[in-house]
Amino acid sequence: MGEGISDYTKNIVDLRRHMWLEGVEVELRRLIWQIAIVGKYISAKIHESNRKLAGLKNVYGDDQLALDRVSDDIMRNKLQFSGFVREYASEELEDIVKIGTGKEKYIVTADPLDGSSLVDSNLAIGTIIGIHKDSVLDVGRKTMVAALYITYGPLITMIYSAGRGAHEFVLDREGEYVLSQENIRLKEKGSIFSPGGLRRDWMPEHLKFVEQLEKDGYKLRYSGGFVPDINQIIIKRGGVFTYPALKNSPQGKLRLLFELQPMAFIMEQAGGQATDGNEDILSIKVENINQLSPVYIGSSAEVQLAKQMLS
Repeated sequence: MGEGISDYTKNIVDLRRHMWLEGVEVELRRLIWQIAIVGKYISAKIHESNRKLAGLKNVYGDDQLALDRVSDDIMRNKLQFSGFVREYASEELEDIVKIGTGKEKYIVTADPLDGSSLVDSNLAIGTIIGIHKDSVLDVGRKTMVAALYITYGPLITMIYSAGRGAHEFVLDREGEYVLSQENIRLKEKGSIFSPGGLRRDWMPEHLKFVEQLEKDGYKLRYSGGFVPDINQIIIKRGGVFTYPALKNSPQGKLRLLFELQPMAFIMEQAGGQATDGNEDILSIKVENINQLSPVYIGSSAEVQLAKQMLS
């Protein structure tokens, strides 16, 4: 019995060891590890949450939960003295802020608590992180070096990519992120779809796209949370999430810098694709940090179908 447990422990790969084995450079893997630790603190705050609104608005006019603000404070404070981050941009802030000495290597973008409005109904929510070099105001493929998201659900899981595939880790009882799935790969075509926005507000081309999915027997899976819906597509190995251009919101709802770029980076590393209906998400130049974009993200067949039907 004792020997078996010992052998099992030797075979466990935690996050730090995995990044070392993957050849991720030292500074980047230390930064990813620190962000993963921040996820533990945010998870603890979620469990303490009293579900009450803070009575404030963020820069987009959305109600801010006290939990949003606390999560942002935790993320910014932990990164401020990390030694690896010179600038920080968050969905909860009005602009990019300098948090280091100016000599650090990376810029971090964060949606510290995506889907926080789902807390009161006890649904899964998450954290989305992009890690950039040089500047965030450029094409994603030029600036992003890594991305990750953490899902706070029945399990706390993290999927990260540093450009060498997409890998899932689970937070165990000892507080370690241990490898669950390595080099996740989506199938060419999935069987689920997550359509955002009200049907009455959809553009005709998008409506036809959804009707085609329904005709083909796709199963509707939409929680209202970007992180859990994307996570489901990745874990189920295929499908498509979309938040389209709407009649009154031609740029959709989701933020290019804080939400779409990191998820597109991870999705491409898992063999999927992400587009605004015309251009790949990671090929879109970020003009300002508040920029919005429609999105079709998931396995290749569905994203290509969207591009064909929207063109």
